Amino acid sequence: MFIFLKVMSKISTGIITLITLTFSIPSFAQNNPLAKDSAIVKAGKDVRFTVLTPRVIRMEWDSTASFTNNASFVVVNRNLPVPKFSSVRKGDWLTIRTEELELKYRVNTGKFTAENLSVKYLKQKKDGFTWRPGQVEKANLKGTYRTLDGFDGDTDKKGKKMKLEDGLLSRDGWHLLDDSQSFLFDKSDWPWVTQRHAGNIQDWYFMGYGHNYKAALADYTKIAGKVPLPPRYAFGYWWSRYWSYSDNELRDLVSNFEKFNVPLDVLVIDMDWHSTDSINAKPDEFGQRKWWTGWTWDSGLFSNPERFLKWTDSKNLKTTLNLHPASGIAPFEKQYGEFARKMNFDTTSRRNIPYEGSNKKFVQNLFDVVLRPMEKQGVDFWWLDWQQWLEDKQIKGLQNTWWLNYLFFSDMERNRDTRPMLYHRWGGLGNHRYQIGFSGDAIISWKSLEFQPYFTNAASNVLYGYWSHDIGGHMFKDRDGGTLEPELYTRWMQYGALSPVFRTHSTKSAVLNKEIWNFRGDYFNAQYDAIRLRYSLVPYIYTMARKTFDTGISLCRPMYYDYPEKQEAYDFSRQYQFGDDILVAPLATPLVNGFAKVKVWLPAGNDWYEWHTGTLLKGGQTLEREFSIDEYPVYVKAGAIIPMFNSDVKNLSGNPDRIKLGIFPGGSSASRMYEDNGNDKNYSEEYAYTAFKTGLQQDGSLKVSISPREGKYKEMKDNRVYELTLYGSRMPADVMVNGKPLSYIAEDLNSEGWNYNGRELSVSIVLPRSSCTEQAEVLVRYPGGTHTDINNGIKERFKRLTTATTELKFKEGRSLVLPNMLGKTEETNRQLEYSPEQFEELIRRFNENYNKMPEIIKPLGLKKETEAWYLGYLGLGG
Repeated sequence: MFIFLKVMSKISTGIITLITLTFSIPSFAQNNPLAKDSAIVKAGKDVRFTVLTPRVIRMEWDSTASFTNNASFVVVNRNLPVPKFSSVRKGDWLTIRTEELELKYRVNTGKFTAENLSVKYLKQKKDGFTWRPGQVEKANLKGTYRTLDGFDGDTDKKGKKMKLEDGLLSRDGWHLLDDSQSFLFDKSDWPWVTQRHAGNIQDWYFMGYGHNYKAALADYTKIAGKVPLPPRYAFGYWWSRYWSYSDNELRDLVSNFEKFNVPLDVLVIDMDWHSTDSINAKPDEFGQRKWWTGWTWDSGLFSNPERFLKWTDSKNLKTTLNLHPASGIAPFEKQYGEFARKMNFDTTSRRNIPYEGSNKKFVQNLFDVVLRPMEKQGVDFWWLDWQQWLEDKQIKGLQNTWWLNYLFFSDMERNRDTRPMLYHRWGGLGNHRYQIGFSGDAIISWKSLEFQPYFTNAASNVLYGYWSHDIGGHMFKDRDGGTLEPELYTRWMQYGALSPVFRTHSTKSAVLNKEIWNFRGDYFNAQYDAIRLRYSLVPYIYTMARKTFDTGISLCRPMYYDYPEKQEAYDFSRQYQFGDDILVAPLATPLVNGFAKVKVWLPAGNDWYEWHTGTLLKGGQTLEREFSIDEYPVYVKAGAIIPMFNSDVKNLSGNPDRIKLGIFPGGSSASRMYEDNGNDKNYSEEYAYTAFKTGLQQDGSLKVSISPREGKYKEMKDNRVYELTLYGSRMPADVMVNGKPLSYIAEDLNSEGWNYNGRELSVSIVLPRSSCTEQAEVLVRYPGGTHTDINNGIKERFKRLTTATTELKFKEGRSLVLPNMLGKTEETNRQLEYSPEQFEELIRRFNENYNKMPEIIKPLGLKKETEAWYLGYLGLGG
């Protein structure tokens, strides 16, 4: 696209020169640390300002006047479209003014101080500000922390509270990014760490954004790089466990996933993939447990790794292996001899070849000699697990975590055709370019479950939006004992399904058997439903992940991004937006009398559909809601269109040719679905979108429009089947597709047609298979007359009545004979499907009879406590 800008340039006393610039900007420009000349304003020999966006100005003072143009570890791109700005010199003062900031500097006064530099925010009249050096943020909204290792909630084993790092966002409306001490990248083919030149410097980036937090994050991606889009499979279910699995055991494990119809995409193999025979031996010369570092497959567990990895590929599973690189290459490793030759290392003493992460030759050999051969065998990506010394031993201040993230991710960028990905801990600002985060060994507790949503939300403030937690927790507080509580684990699984990366993991313990087939009844069902919900939402999640790449807005983000002026958006810090149209209020308390309660803030601006209970709630209120073990507080914007997969999808290796559109009640809406190849590196240019729109017509009918797909990518399907699910919908009179009537099919809907699901109070519509280049119009018409509200929790009452009545039969045994009215009322959801013409009457009668349950069950002569339980479960007690 072409951008036409007027740039006010040339410092002179009271003179402003207008220059019109015309240039082309590719949609995904390569990072370039050299700013355009027209963006730079010099003030004397030792001060330079660079106007990067209307909200971001780089401010440099360099005592040697040797200004830095290299990319730093944080800032990698300064070659941006030059925003409209003016620079005016009047006396000793230089004034730079953009549309949003006004910077003043007293020329020839050197180092920045509160006396010679200020920045005023121009956009916010109320609560505006003028910043000066030395000013401290009073309300930073925080970022993230390196690891959750050993934390019980936000408290470590010594009782100290976690201090999250500062983030980029603050209620003060500004943030100063001090890049003065950051390492730089050199200009080699594989950019390597280099230090800044000697001398006193200030290298600052002032970000002034008011409460426009989304604009601040977008600006940061412009200078610090985009958040890469993970491959599609990363959004599926990951199985991980610290366990000495063998080839046979992993095959049996996957067979059980198939037997129980549980989707799976990633198989994580912890450190036992390599030899660990002496793991309890004395520390090695680097202070690490011997064999903690390993590079050679354990032949006792994996006799033929290449065949094993071919098998995982045949199952469409991605495989990752755990790495602890700290002890270098030991003499017992298969690669020791070749590695030593390439490093010119003296092997006569049979010492370990030390790990040297800042030594380019060592790292190149690590990839070429050790890791690349395993990648060719079939290892898809690496799980880095560095928990040793924090800084490099050769370059003071170089953080090993940060640097390892860069090394592994950039190597994949340079040497693979597939999309780069790794997972490791947070290393600091700039690490958003190297997703995914491995949060580490959290304590198994309700406290940890309670803390993780806030921890995840806050990380989006530094663009680290892909934390992967050990779902269910890693270890017990008392390492010698503990029991995995089914309820706690189930709630954690439900949260995990609505977190950035869904990965189960635990320490090596015989009692931590987290496979869902080890649970029974409601726990199994709830966990299974959580995994299925995750897979159904992948098209929506993937669309939002693309938005993260384009804008810097994370999938899981705090409420204040969208509602910055509402105090509740800050107070409800655990609650989060899951993409644009879904709100989650995670549960972290045990059941009481069958239900867990949570306070929810529903923002004004639209109504919210409580998905699991079928209740349409008004926005602009705080309320307490309760949920059984198989329900979760998920709220969808009224009228939203959510692109989904149906239950056939068990793996994300391909793009299914059947897409479900979840259409929610309460209004009209528009959305679109993103798609690409799923695992290639060309997604920045090769992708497609399909737009959807709904409209409520004057006669009460609903019109759904599916636009022709726009865009192109490799292996794109030419046609597909769309399935529409209208949640919270009455029984239609008829359904038209492109002007032609669609048949009503009473039983299971496997081909084109429509039917009604009484239990869910939803309409399912399957369209004929059609070309993706064609427009589709669906018109759902409803009977006239007055209608009973069905989005006031009837779906939940259906469920409660069925659950309680079924349980009552077990409580009372064979002597129980249900009243006819109770049986008919409990069967209402099924009658809606059998007798669609009686829809309104059936709903009316259900409401009437439900409220009369205390009278209806009187003839049963139940014990007082049984009757109290039954009516209490129905919400009719007390």
